[in-house]
Amino acid sequence: MRPQLFSKYLAASLAGLAALSATALEFRSVAEHGAVFYDAPSLQAKKLFVASKGLPVEVLVDNKDWLRVRDQSGTLAWVAKATLSAKRNVVIAVNRAEIHGAADLKSPLLFVADKSVIFELLETGKTGWVKVRHRDGAQGYIRIEEVWGL
Repeated sequence: MRPQLFSKYLAASLAGLAALSATALEFRSVAEHGAVFYDAPSLQAKKLFVASKGLPVEVLVDNKDWLRVRDQSGTLAWVAKATLSAKRNVVIAVNRAEIHGAADLKSPLLFVADKSVIFELLETGKTGWVKVRHRDGAQGYIRIEEVWGL
């Protein structure tokens, strides 16, 4: 390959990667119990699974009334846009996560949560930490590497 052609190809590739990394991830949460996820954007498509209220999903494609999403396990599916909420939730991605009273490992340990427990996302401003609230009202700070949905 000629050096000029290679340089142009490399520049175009890097520009494309930069554009991809600049786009923010979009997450939504299931708004109602029993949301059905399909293998295609149609009510006649094959049903893949049913999700409970609060489950966070990453939006990959917006197709008018349907969204192509990915869940924590990496499963891809289509869901009716109306069944999702803009409310942000996160799910515990490790076997055991510690929730602290402040965004510091030396702060008091408030409680422990097991894998797959869902929390409402309250705040993301602390470096390396997020503030969360459990559905029972308990809240605190958790390290970002212990949750999925950010």
